[in-house]
Amino acid sequence: EVDTFMFAGHDTTASAIGFTIWFLGQYPEWQKRVLEEIDAVFGGDVMRDPTEADLRQLVYLERCIKESLRLMPPVPIIGRTLTEDLEIEGVTLPKGLLVMVMPLLTHRDPEHFEHSLDYYPDHFLPEKEAARHPYAFIPFSAGPRNCIGQKFALSEEKTLLSWFFRRFSVESVEPYPGNRPIPEIVLKPSIGFPVRLFKRH
Repeated sequence: EVDTFMFAGHDTTASAIGFTIWFLGQYPEWQKRVLEEIDAVFGGDVMRDPTEADLRQLVYLERCIKESLRLMPPVPIIGRTLTEDLEIEGVTLPKGLLVMVMPLLTHRDPEHFEHSLDYYPDHFLPEKEAARHPYAFIPFSAGPRNCIGQKFALSEEKTLLSWFFRRFSVESVEPYPGNRPIPEIVLKPSIGFPVRLFKRH
């Protein structure tokens, strides 16, 4: 598990942070709310390290991170071995079969996300999360073999993004549909994260 925290989490966390910055650069109305929340929590202090209490207050930033994970999950494919026979629409999948689950597709199901193809952080309002099937959003997998580091990863992402957005605002150069997800071991953007940075303080 130490290996998971120290090594497996690096690329996935970097992917999540990169996509969150890039998406917020696409949508100034969402970015404005993130900046207002961060300024309210830190009071314009760009040097202070965030505390656990600070991170708990960054609820809107967390919704934006989760929405980035929904549209661009760092791990685009998850493998699982069936522990018993499973019937799906009249087809029986035998015990022992390796099946591949694709969060990249699961997360875009309009049955669970009203604006399924759009970046819409309010998908993660508390009441919407509570009403949603628990396996509709699985960027860290799900069940007994889910990612042990998911809470650590979210804290890490909120820490870095709060540091970044205290210092910069951002504007994305390439529109969202033009930056396609490339499903490798860790999801990659087809053209990177082309953005312009603007110093805030």
